[in-house]
Amino acid sequence: MDIQNPKGTRDMLPGESQLWQWIEQTMREEAALAGYQEVRTPVFEHTELFERGVGDTTDIVQKEMYTFLDKGGRSITLKPEGTAGAVRALVQHKLYAEPLPVKMYYLNNPIFRYENPQHGRLREHHQFGMECFGVKGPTADAEVILTVLRILQRLGMRDLSVKINSIGCPACRPGYHTALRAHLQSHYEGLCAQCKDRFERNPLRVLDCKQQGCQAIVAGAPSILEYLCGECQQHFDGLQALLRARGIGYKVDPGIVRGLDYYTKTVFEVVMQSPRGELALCGGGRYDGLVEEVGGPSLPGVGFGIGTERIILELNNQGIAPPQAPVTQVYVASLGEEGRQPAFQLCMDLRALGVRADWDHMDRSLKAQFRFADKQGVSIIAILGGDELQRGSVQVKRMADGQQAEHPLEGVAATIAAMLK
Repeated sequence: MDIQNPKGTRDMLPGESQLWQWIEQTMREEAALAGYQEVRTPVFEHTELFERGVGDTTDIVQKEMYTFLDKGGRSITLKPEGTAGAVRALVQHKLYAEPLPVKMYYLNNPIFRYENPQHGRLREHHQFGMECFGVKGPTADAEVILTVLRILQRLGMRDLSVKINSIGCPACRPGYHTALRAHLQSHYEGLCAQCKDRFERNPLRVLDCKQQGCQAIVAGAPSILEYLCGECQQHFDGLQALLRARGIGYKVDPGIVRGLDYYTKTVFEVVMQSPRGELALCGGGRYDGLVEEVGGPSLPGVGFGIGTERIILELNNQGIAPPQAPVTQVYVASLGEEGRQPAFQLCMDLRALGVRADWDHMDRSLKAQFRFADKQGVSIIAILGGDELQRGSVQVKRMADGQQAEHPLEGVAATIAAMLK
C-alpha cells in the first residue's frame, strides 16, 4: 500500500522545524509588543459563518471551500480564512464587553482552500493574523501595517513597501457601484462568465478578477477614491499621515479591493520587490460591519493575514537562514553493557539541570558513539565504563581543547553543568 500526503498538502520535516519556530517566535514577540494576545479557534466552523461573513460572491465561498455535512446533517466548512472565526469567538464569548480595544492574533492557523496547487500556494496552508476590534480611527490600521512590516524586516526581508486603498463604506459605496456598473455595462460582453454574475451581485468584485479581458475592462473604470464620503476620506487621509510620520513608503492603488466581501474603508497589501517582479506578501484591511453581521454589536475591526509558507518560500529565495538551532551540549557515551544504565541516568540528571544532553540509544560501539557525538557538535563527551566505572568515576572530555579528566560519578552532572557555564 502506497500512502502519500494528499494533493496540495506537505509535511514539515524535522530539518525544517527550526525555520518555522524562528518565524513563529518573531511573530509572537512582535504581537506581544503591540499588546495582542493569542486566540485559537476550531479548524472547522458552521458554513453559514463564511457565507455571511466572507460573502457568497467571493471565489472562496463559490469555488474553494471544503464543505461537508456532518453526521448530524449540519453543513460544516474547514476554515478558508482566519478573521471570521476570530469574530465569531469575539461575539460568542462577549469579549466586546471587556475594555476596548480587543486585540487578538492567531499563529499557524490551518487554512483550507480547494484550488489548483501551485508553487507557494497549497490547499492546506498556515496563516499568521492579527485582529483589532473597537478602534474607529486609522491608528489601528497603521498599527497592524507597521507590525507586519516589523516582522518581515526582522526576518531579513528587504525592499518592502505598502499599497493602500479605501473601498468606502455602506454610505458611499452605492454611488460608486452605480458608476462602476455604468462602465461595465458598456463592456458587458467582454466580461468573463463569473464577472457577469458579479456585475449584478457585487460589481466591486470585478475589479479583483485575474482574467486578462476583465483586467483590460476595469483599467478604464472610475476610481472609488472619487466617490468617498467625508468620513471615509478623513479616515484615509489620517492613515496616510500616520504612515508618512513613520517614514513608511506607500502607494495609493485604487485597484486593491481584496477578495473578501467584509472589507470596508482601508484595504492594504505589503509587497516586496524581487528579481521576479513585485510580490504581494500580505493583505488585510478594515471590516467595520463584520461583527454585527455575525450577530454581535456594531463594532469596528481591522486586521491582516499572512501565509507562513509564503514567508518561507521568499526567505529561501533570498538565502535567508534562521539562527543556528540549539545543539546537543553533552553526549554521554557508554562502554559495555555495564555502562548503559549509568549513562542513561547521567543523561537524565543533566536534562534535569537544563543541559541539552543525549546518549546512545542504538547500542553502538564506543568509536561509533564518538563519531555521532562529533556530528552533533557537542561541547562535552562524558564516558562511562571500564575501570573508571568500577571506581565510581567518569571521564569528561571538553571537545574545544581536547582536555579530559576523571570526575566522581556522584555529582558529576552538576560539575558538567558548571563547566558549560
